Amino acid sequence: MESLNGIAFFVQAAETRSYSAAGRQLGVSASAVGKSICRLEQRLGVRLFHRSTRSITLTAEGSLFLERCRRILCEVEAAELELSETWQAPRGRLRVSLPLVGMLVMPALTAFMHRYPEIELDLDFTDRLVDVIDEGFDVVMRTGEPADSRLMSRPLGTYHLQIVAAPDYLARRGTPQVPADLAQHACLQYKLHTTGKYEPWPLKDAQGTRDWKLPASMACNTSAALVDVALAGLGIACLPDFMVRQAIARGELVALLEAHVEHQGSFRLLWPSSKQLAPKLRVFIDFMCAELFKPSA
Repeated sequence: MESLNGIAFFVQAAETRSYSAAGRQLGVSASAVGKSICRLEQRLGVRLFHRSTRSITLTAEGSLFLERCRRILCEVEAAELELSETWQAPRGRLRVSLPLVGMLVMPALTAFMHRYPEIELDLDFTDRLVDVIDEGFDVVMRTGEPADSRLMSRPLGTYHLQIVAAPDYLARRGTPQVPADLAQHACLQYKLHTTGKYEPWPLKDAQGTRDWKLPASMACNTSAALVDVALAGLGIACLPDFMVRQAIARGELVALLEAHVEHQGSFRLLWPSSKQLAPKLRVFIDFMCAELFKPSA
């Protein structure tokens, strides 16, 4: 049992990069975490961490040991779950990372909380590309195809990008008829977190041109801000359909260049590969897949 505790302390410290943070997660002191890891290092005869006054980082041996330890803890958790009543009543903390699309996911999340009140959701909203395993997430929702072979995935649904502007803006500046007209307009650009570059607008003209160099009267790294600026009549934006659908229906935004837009994106749930899903994760995946893109009545 001492060895298993040492492994648990080691994994938590490796994921948080801090004895103090690991201790808070485990309900023990930072000193207890440090002493347990020191005993583990003595038994193994290797250093698992490089230590400084401010942080800890894994040694090469520590990185190798971490992957094995994660598998050990997953097997222990699976064994406990097989013998536990949680198979009949999913419960516990579920750490989830989601993009900044609250208007899309919150209705499904609140319905999930009503359905499963004993599951504690720990939600992290960010457009940053998180490391699911190293940052300790149970499941994440992201766009595009999965690129990490350590992860399992399941599709949620699709969305489209739309070019939109407020009627007030179009009354002042005119309505673009072809993509080339956008060069004379105030374009509101989304800046990609990974590269800092602007996200391309999915436009194609009659000649097949796709690579458009558009001006930027504003650039930011969150689509929610672009919606607000577009609604204020300050420019033209390229946004997901689920973010602007209601504003278009109310006449607050107008869809532009629809014949020239070619785009379809997808949302997926991704989670660390394991032989057996914990009940709390299994019901979350099933619920979100069933509810998130359910057609409106």
